[in-house]
Amino acid sequence: MSVLEAVKQESATVASDPVVAAHLPRLGMSAPLFEAVTTHGKIRLEDFRGGWVVLFSHPADFTPVCTTEFLAFAQIAPELHKRNTELLGLSIDSTSSHIAWVRNIKEKFGVDIPFPIIADSNKQVATLYGMIMPGESTTETSRCVFIIDPAGVLRAMIYYPLTTGRNTDEILRVIDALQTTDKHRVATPANWHAGDKVIVPPPATMEEVDARLNAGYECTDWYFCKKAV
Repeated sequence: MSVLEAVKQESATVASDPVVAAHLPRLGMSAPLFEAVTTHGKIRLEDFRGGWVVLFSHPADFTPVCTTEFLAFAQIAPELHKRNTELLGLSIDSTSSHIAWVRNIKEKFGVDIPFPIIADSNKQVATLYGMIMPGESTTETSRCVFIIDPAGVLRAMIYYPLTTGRNTDEILRVIDALQTTDKHRVATPANWHAGDKVIVPPPATMEEVDARLNAGYECTDWYFCKKAV
């Protein structure tokens, strides 16, 4: 069985098992596959394999907080492309509603929305990704963000309540952190931004401790060392 076939089988199991679906999503697992209709035509998640994806949901079209978020996502879209990252929006509104809203944003704010918006009227994708929070709403998707890596693995997720608009700078920061840690096999400290020093993984043996303290890193103690990348 190929890797793609295994991922499809896993996603099919998740979609058909309400107990498993209730436990989604999980960091480090294959992002559930889907095919969906969008404002840019029909897409499949596996079409984006090889690049990073930011999949985000919003409660509803033609709402003020969501409008500010779409303006903000449109603003960071060029920066995401520099990071080999594509945006995918989603709500349970129809494609017609999405198109009308995108046209309204262009008319009223002078901003083009460059990314596809999934019309998830049957809640298939929302269910796969746990986007609906019954405690807040049974009819609207929450403000969820899922970051998926080039191998199709779910690497980060952020949930916001309906009343709180997202910080798109934080989404860029998380992608920078993930890409940096993947490339250099390091970790990033609190409030890290691209260009800051990173955390060197702590040593696991006494021999590694001695080597670490003489490796030229910026060490506060044997377990806490930083370096530039």
